[in-house]
Amino acid sequence: MARVIDVATDQVRIPVARERVVRVAELVLGAERVRDIVLSITFVSEREIARLNWTHLRHRGPTDVISFGFAAVGGAPRGGDVYISPEVARRNARAHAASVREELLRLVIHGVLHVLDYDHPEGDARYASRMWKRQETLLGRALALS
Repeated sequence: MARVIDVATDQVRIPVARERVVRVAELVLGAERVRDIVLSITFVSEREIARLNWTHLRHRGPTDVISFGFAAVGGAPRGGDVYISPEVARRNARAHAASVREELLRLVIHGVLHVLDYDHPEGDARYASRMWKRQETLLGRALALS
């Protein structure tokens, strides 16, 4: 098996090429030494991510990224689904004085790390977490690839 990465846009536009999203996901998987995985990254509307947030996590309202990781079973590779809202990412980018492209790549990395079992505390403590530090290191590498 190998790495299989699919990128889709569900009726939303993103200012990042799908190929770049795949390259950034590959960067994370390579850095984490993951050889076999089936990964889906889907960009969805704010309404759809709010629905996913409620259905699967029982949280109200939209969020920027939701990830689901699936363990390897019976010889099949591990898998994962990452959902990202470009609309929420755009607001986050403005709030943090970042570009929308940078924020979307940050969310791709964040989502893939969650699929790989990384986690972080809620609130401001997330910024000091091992996951956040790893994410920002990988983001620096991804942005250098431009």
